[in-house]
Amino acid sequence: MKPYCIKSYAKINFGLQVLSQREDGFHNINTIFQELDLCDTIELQKNNHGCEFSSNVDWLKNDNSNLCVSAWKKLSENYDIGGVSIKLDKKIPTGGGLGGGSSNAATIIKGLCRLYAIEPTYDELISISMDLGADVPFFLKGGLQSASGIGGDLTCLPGYINGTYLLVVPDFKIDTSWAYNSYKKILEGPKEEINFAKLLKRDRVPFKLFENDFESIVVPAYPEIAKIKEQLRTFGPKFVSLSGSGSTVYGIFDDEADARSAELIFPSHLTTFIAKPIANMK
Repeated sequence: MKPYCIKSYAKINFGLQVLSQREDGFHNINTIFQELDLCDTIELQKNNHGCEFSSNVDWLKNDNSNLCVSAWKKLSENYDIGGVSIKLDKKIPTGGGLGGGSSNAATIIKGLCRLYAIEPTYDELISISMDLGADVPFFLKGGLQSASGIGGDLTCLPGYINGTYLLVVPDFKIDTSWAYNSYKKILEGPKEEINFAKLLKRDRVPFKLFENDFESIVVPAYPEIAKIKEQLRTFGPKFVSLSGSGSTVYGIFDDEADARSAELIFPSHLTTFIAKPIANMK
């Protein structure tokens, strides 16, 4: 049988509120996820048993620390499937708030369902994916979705947030646990939830209301983030923000030429990507 190849897309957060800390230690959030066409490529092929994993990066191991392997293991615990060979061509940077690992896990779940001709319900897939990570359920459908709870309570939204996206990724990672623990210290209590989805329906989207709460923590601790944001703004994007807890900063441009001009000013130690949004068509 020929290998099955499938793309695994990135995401950005368009607005992000940290609303309250839960009794289980996690936090309730409010955000919009927008899928982008920046992607990894995954090749799946049936094996008799077990999971064989290989990649173009050396920091992903063939063990349970790897979400790709964990996704196969979790699905095989719930359904009668055989083994798999996974080849991952990694392009999405790790630790940048772009959801690459979560996307890989969801993509492998969907790919294995096709490879082994099984048809779990969407709710069953949500349950499996939530055990792998809070962002994994989003990538089952992708596109444009609002998210609440710890990120797994999702509502699909029509269309996409139009524009050309310039992603700027510094050469450092920001630990998500550190970001949440730091923000917890200034979280005085539950706060009012902004209806981001309703704001997107306006003829003129009020971009200034789509703030990312983590910027109040990340920008003072990592001054280069603030510098990147200011450099992006000089080229006239309609929106600039941190994605998730970082470290990726992105700008949304109406004119692709402006995005490409802005990309040229960033030094080589910063990784940049030009990307387009993906609508929910799955």
